[in-house]
Amino acid sequence: MKFSGKNVLITGASRGIGADTARVLAKMGLKVWINYRSKPEVADALKSEIEEAGGVAAVVKFDATDEDEFIKGINLIVDSDGELSYLVNNAGITNDKLALRMKTDEFTGVINANLTSAFIGSREALKVMSKKRFGAVVNIASIVGEMGNAGQVNYAASKGGMIAMTKSFAKEAASRNVRFNVVTPGFIATDMTDALSDEVKAAYEANIPLKRLGKGEEVANAVAFLLSDHASYVTGDVLKVNGGLYM
Repeated sequence: MKFSGKNVLITGASRGIGADTARVLAKMGLKVWINYRSKPEVADALKSEIEEAGGVAAVVKFDATDEDEFIKGINLIVDSDGELSYLVNNAGITNDKLALRMKTDEFTGVINANLTSAFIGSREALKVMSKKRFGAVVNIASIVGEMGNAGQVNYAASKGGMIAMTKSFAKEAASRNVRFNVVTPGFIATDMTDALSDEVKAAYEANIPLKRLGKGEEVANAVAFLLSDHASYVTGDVLKVNGGLYM
């Protein structure tokens, strides 16, 4: 794919979908900034993997829920590279519980980790990208934000809010030639799903038209398209990567 920018920041990039996105974008020629909050050895290992494969990567530590830390992280990237071309807001958590048993701080904690962090990143990236009148942001939401899910009221609210927020950012940023889009993964094979029994996996797969879990690389390819010049006329859109589970 063709990219007019040169670098990308991926939050929560040391593992899972974030790490797969870093690998894919590095292979496509972008300098990848791997954000992590803890376990520097994991982020460093991913950086080494990317470099050994011929890519360019750097590591930046900050908590995406901390406004000051996020801003300092972006400033570090701009000071280093002279720009921030692309941002992927991927960092997030779950804290599942039935709504009747969910405490308010368990609700707001997920909102802050998933939605507020994406707002901070989107706002600060827009400030930087507006100066060059170029850039693109992809927010990683979830199929749960589109269809809801029992036991995930907080997560669904955070990801549904991300979809609406992204569309609003897209309207505000279009005049500055900065694009905002969303990817909504369905059930993707990750460390979390690896821990599930074969019976549980089979039950999930039975409801998916393509009859399998998705791969992190398949989500990453969707992200790459939305960031690339090939999607230069795409903004405010939601790209579903869910095997047909929610159409």
